[in-house]
Amino acid sequence: MKPGSIAEELELAPGDLLLEINGNEIQDVFDYKYYEDSENMVMLVEKADGELWELETWHYHEDMGIVFENGLMSDYKSCCNKCIFCFIDQMPPGMRETLYFKDDDSRLSFLQGNYITLTNMKEEDIERIIRFHLAPINISVHTTNPGLRCRMLHNRFAGESLKKMDRLYEAQVPMNGQIVLCRGFNDGAELEKTIEDLSRYLPYMQSLSVVPVGLSKFRDGLEPLEPFDRESAAEAIEIIERWQKKIVSEHGTHFVHASDEFYILAGRELPEEERYDGYPQLENGVGMLRLLDREVTDALKELEEEELPEAVSPAAMQMHKRETLSIATGRLAYPYLKKQVEKITGRYPEKKVCLYAVRNDFFGEMITVAGLLTGQDVMRQLAGKRLGERLLLPSCMFRSGEEVFLDDVTRTEVQNALQVPVNIVKSGGRDLVYGILGLGEPEDGTGEPIFYEGYEPLELP
Repeated sequence: MKPGSIAEELELAPGDLLLEINGNEIQDVFDYKYYEDSENMVMLVEKADGELWELETWHYHEDMGIVFENGLMSDYKSCCNKCIFCFIDQMPPGMRETLYFKDDDSRLSFLQGNYITLTNMKEEDIERIIRFHLAPINISVHTTNPGLRCRMLHNRFAGESLKKMDRLYEAQVPMNGQIVLCRGFNDGAELEKTIEDLSRYLPYMQSLSVVPVGLSKFRDGLEPLEPFDRESAAEAIEIIERWQKKIVSEHGTHFVHASDEFYILAGRELPEEERYDGYPQLENGVGMLRLLDREVTDALKELEEEELPEAVSPAAMQMHKRETLSIATGRLAYPYLKKQVEKITGRYPEKKVCLYAVRNDFFGEMITVAGLLTGQDVMRQLAGKRLGERLLLPSCMFRSGEEVFLDDVTRTEVQNALQVPVNIVKSGGRDLVYGILGLGEPEDGTGEPIFYEGYEPLELP
């Protein structure tokens, strides 16, 4: 319980079980949030010793201060599919247990933005979404061909579960869709059909992303899949852009978007910003590089307009301090990041940046995104390189909210191995500018940038 909260005043304690609010059974966090939003609340609580307490409170929408054992207040629903493209099935043995858990829980779609297949959902789950006005729901569609979907998900109910989108559409529930494209399965004519079918759910199906299947080197015993090459990536883009033109003329939105990786594989220029419809699919790698370009430009302009003379601004002094630093990223983003770094150092020539593309030896060279790089690959490939006074690493390399890579290597271990301070930088363009300039994260509310913890020299063993 939070100190000084209503929950503490009610003498709630760790181990207590919340059973009901105003006579309504509490199954999970959505029940709690829905029924908690009332001024007069009667809670039925089972104490750790089994005693039942009925507690009445008038909290006038104030936070109750109850801290639950997990965010859902119930067990997570695991996936009942065995998708041919599932990356978790392509993981090596010996990693931390949580990396092998496959979730397919609709509640995480609303809480964390996860994509779900609908195969785990029952009618009562759909009813709760409608009753609680939960939105948007993110759906891993992959194909609207029922038979093909059963084959790709290895679930005989996968085709039937597509009908749940009809219920969501009828209830006007906002949706986002996703297609993991696999060569020889759901590409070509199947992709055409899927886009056409899903466009009928407009305007409630708000956006649709198409991303290439990710293939690690650990695929023994799994369905043989081919990686996308220049020609096949271009074919996918042509289908998607043809449908964009049709849909934008009819509905005013481009709706379907190819991920940045398709454009990189095809060797094509990224779409102009207007075609991303406000970037609804950033988490699927759609428009991240185009947005990065704009954010870097905007941040440089802001700093130029707001910059103070060095004599009165510690931030200005730091920005113009001569130093050499380094950045590591994945091979996919390297050429685009290089352009942004050159734009920043062109404005601040005092900063010399060594940019390195790290090859993914752990999962295999076909995995090129920074978010799947491991600490051991970073350490091995940067050893002996010119790293300067500090090394910047994108936050996507680390476990959310922690300083741990996928292989459990920590930031401290990388610092000690490479003998250089490591700054973790968020993935936005403004964060990149501030990171290179040594200002840390943008303003903390006081009007001054936050300086990096790792800026001062570390005492390394």
